[in-house]
Amino acid sequence: MDTYHFLPSRDLEHASSYTPLPDSPETRHEPDPDRSKTNRRPIKIVSSVLLATLIFSFVIFLLVNPNVQQVVRKKVSKNSNGEDHNKASKSPEMLGPPSRGVSQGVSEKSFRQATAEPSYPWTNDMLSWQRTSFHFQPQENWMNGPLFHMGWYHLFYQYNPDSAIWGNITWGHAISRDLINWLHLPFAMQPDQWYDINGVWTGSATILPDGKIVMLYTGDTDDLVQVQNLAYPANLSDPLLLDWIKYPDNPVMFPPPGIGSTDFRDPTTAWIGPDGKWRITIGSKVNKTGISLMYKTTDFITYELLDNLLHAVPGTGMWECVDFYPVSVTGSNGLDTSVNGPGVKHVLKSSLDDDRHDYYALGTYDPINDKWTPDNPELDVGIGLRLDYGKYYASKTFYDQDKERRLLWGWIGESDNESTDLLKGWASVQSIPRTVVFDKKTGTNILQWPVKEVESLRSRSYEINDVELKPGSLVPLKISSAAQLDIVASFEVDEEAFKGTYEADASYNCTASEGAAGRGILGPFGILVLADDPLSELTPVYFYIAKGVDGNAKTYFCADQSRSSTASDVDKEVYGSDVPVLPGESLSMRLLVDHSIVESFAQGGRTVITSRVYPTRAIYSAARVFLFNNATGVSVTASVKAWQMASATLKPFPFDQL
Repeated sequence: MDTYHFLPSRDLEHASSYTPLPDSPETRHEPDPDRSKTNRRPIKIVSSVLLATLIFSFVIFLLVNPNVQQVVRKKVSKNSNGEDHNKASKSPEMLGPPSRGVSQGVSEKSFRQATAEPSYPWTNDMLSWQRTSFHFQPQENWMNGPLFHMGWYHLFYQYNPDSAIWGNITWGHAISRDLINWLHLPFAMQPDQWYDINGVWTGSATILPDGKIVMLYTGDTDDLVQVQNLAYPANLSDPLLLDWIKYPDNPVMFPPPGIGSTDFRDPTTAWIGPDGKWRITIGSKVNKTGISLMYKTTDFITYELLDNLLHAVPGTGMWECVDFYPVSVTGSNGLDTSVNGPGVKHVLKSSLDDDRHDYYALGTYDPINDKWTPDNPELDVGIGLRLDYGKYYASKTFYDQDKERRLLWGWIGESDNESTDLLKGWASVQSIPRTVVFDKKTGTNILQWPVKEVESLRSRSYEINDVELKPGSLVPLKISSAAQLDIVASFEVDEEAFKGTYEADASYNCTASEGAAGRGILGPFGILVLADDPLSELTPVYFYIAKGVDGNAKTYFCADQSRSSTASDVDKEVYGSDVPVLPGESLSMRLLVDHSIVESFAQGGRTVITSRVYPTRAIYSAARVFLFNNATGVSVTASVKAWQMASATLKPFPFDQL
């Protein structure tokens, strides 16, 4: 283990276009070196679970000329003429026909559509650096899952084999022993029938008591109608589940009366009720009311639409990728999807098509009337808590029966120009899988935390304790290879100064703020990642404390992308929300930094933010890490431990070695 080494102080007042943190002999300092220190259900009842294709196509991508593939494959080293590899390849062939996504009921990539050329002159070095090293993604093209079978985790994901933008949605397939290192397999299903010819979309798997696996998935028909289809493995004894059979009499469900043909998608994992029948729920809407339709089945072929809705929330619009699962209020393990009874709450989650965010709420499920009631109507689905306050969508959980845990996986889309996606040859990644448990301390939310397996990638470590950050302080930390990091940090606010503050930014809001450059009495303070030396680029992740006239404080956890890149054609929002902090708790955060992805967890996972950033200068060896305190009225003591992260294995399955 190494201790942190501090870089020498520098003149921040001339730091490019960055609005500098205050710089003075009193606040710019190096710390005193003396302070540095170094429940599984019985098989007869059901072993349900698992999702199978998490993600429903959300960015809406267009079909393009196949010649584009040659362009994007050549660009990472040099172009076909042997010209400078730092000049990214461009081609007017990257433009295709208008997107058909809206008409088919799938979400657009709403930030920027493809144009003849990107508005920023990206180089191949910049684009190559953006590719993540320990998040799952295909080798190329667009993607957007999983189940556990015979020792393997199976990830089924939506994939376009033809381009880095949306179209020809096929089920990619990969397997892993540890959820971190993956082997790519041949496609599981392709759009080749009238009932899914326009896309094999999101689905979920259910494991039956006899070990059989049934997969329900949404197909887009030749008439652009969303229907539900049944598929199952051809050979259950095959641990790779290479071959899948589509039920000959698909579809098994059509949009019911009163539901639009493009408003009927994403069946959940099934659970069994007290009457012995299986239930599933499907997302939809009626006018602007988001709803969750309920169906019963005994054989997964014929379905009964129930009169009751599982739940509905006016004003939330189309619900897609609905998820519904139990959590234990007393235990620490995850629960099979069919578990209910004393000591159990149910999480209902929906991805809102209107704003592209994932919302959830805790509540109680009545299995007799098939109704779910939120614990707090003011925090109902779509109007209350979000799973992630950053770039994160279409998430889905599954029950890992091998380790008795519930795992959550989400899709991290792009927020740059689609032309840039074509230049780099890929788009979208999956989040690091997260465990989900009920927060027994607050009783009001869930906790999300990266799976333990990601820690296997940790290598060289750095640690420093009790660094005093006076108001306006900025402390550079010498960490080599700062593009792949796992960082754990805690912050203690000076208690005397805090108690002496009677009112401070009571109306604070992360997204409406000036980000980390906006100074308040009690914040912001935290960590700058993916920053360069002159601070022309940086991504701050920080806490901000607001205090009302009544003396009650509220803590916010934010991630600021406003200065994350000098490029003009990328998203530069400030993300975040409040986070519960109980008496006696330190402020804590964990950051997973992986090139163009930063996943940030506050207070053990009560609030989570995923940032998608595209630096042009803070890349490769130029990437830096800093501690900072931009508050005006309070000192903060910080302790940090960080690990460099090795790269995960992502490669084709070695069939030739069998």
